[in-house]
Amino acid sequence: MRIATQNTYERGLATLQQRQSELATLQAQLSSGKRVQRASDDPAAAARAERALATQLRAAADQRALDASRNVVAQAENALGDAGELLQQVREAMVGAGNPSYSDAERQGLACVIRGLREQLLAIANRGDGADAYLFGGQGSDRPPFVDAPGGVAWRGSSGQSVNAQTEAMPLALDGRAVWLQAPNAVDGAPDQSTFALLDRLATELETRGRDPAAIAASVADGLRDVDAGMNHLLSQRARLGETLNRSDSVELRLSEQALSAQAQRSAAEDLDLVQAVSEFQNRQSGYDAALKAYAMVQRMSLFNYLGS
Repeated sequence: MRIATQNTYERGLATLQQRQSELATLQAQLSSGKRVQRASDDPAAAARAERALATQLRAAADQRALDASRNVVAQAENALGDAGELLQQVREAMVGAGNPSYSDAERQGLACVIRGLREQLLAIANRGDGADAYLFGGQGSDRPPFVDAPGGVAWRGSSGQSVNAQTEAMPLALDGRAVWLQAPNAVDGAPDQSTFALLDRLATELETRGRDPAAIAASVADGLRDVDAGMNHLLSQRARLGETLNRSDSVELRLSEQALSAQAQRSAAEDLDLVQAVSEFQNRQSGYDAALKAYAMVQRMSLFNYLGS
C-alpha cells in the first residue's frame, strides 16, 4: 500500500493539533481548578454540582432570614427585660405608697413616678427594630402599633406574629397586643389585663385624696398583686423569646452543616484532582514534545531532499 507524503503530513498535523488541544484543556483545568467547566464536559457531574449549588444558595438565604429573625428576637428580649425593670420600679413605688405615714401629697408624688414609668413602657412597646419596622407590630405596621388615646393605650397594629419565609419559620415581629394588652387577670386568669391600664389605675388611686388607711392598704395590696401578675406575664414572654433564640442556634447549626455538605458534594462533582492533573499534564506535554520531534523528522523524509542532495 502506497502512502503519499501529503497524507503523512496531514496525519502528523492532525495528531499534533489533537495533542495541543488536550494540553490546552488540561492547562485550563489547572488554571481554574475545575474539572467540569461546561456542562458538556461531564453532564452527570455538572447536574450534581448544580443541585449542590442550589442547596448552598438556599442555605445562604435561610441563614440571612435567620439572622434577621434572631436580631429582632434579641432586641425584643432586651425590651422585655427593660420593661420588667420598669415594673419593678412601679412595685417599689406601690410598696412605698402603703406606708401609713405618707401623706396624700407624697402619694401623689408616687403617682407621678408611676405615670412617668408608664410613658417609658409605652416607648418600649413602640420600639423599632432598626429596619423601619416595630418589634411588637404583629404582622406588620408602618406606624407605631400603640397609641395613647383619651380612653387609654389603644392597639392599632395587626394581631398575630410576622415570620420569615424560612423552612423552619422564625419570628420577625411579635404580637404586641398579646404581650402588652392581654396579660392574665390576677383574679380569674382571663387574658384581659392591659399593662398600661393597670398603671393608669394605680396612679389614679394614688392621686385620690382623703381615703382612709384601710382603703389605701386594700388598694396597695390589689395593686401589688396585679403588678406581680403583669411582671410574671412579661417574664413568661421573655422566656419564650429566650427559647426561640436557643432554637435559632440549633437552626443555624443545621444550616451550616447543610451548606458544608452541599459544598463538599459540589467540590466532589466538579473540582480537579490537582496531583493527578499535574502528572497527566506532564505526561501529555512529553508526548506532545515527542510528536513535534517525530513530525520534524517526517518532514525531512522526502524524495526531493534526496534528489537535491
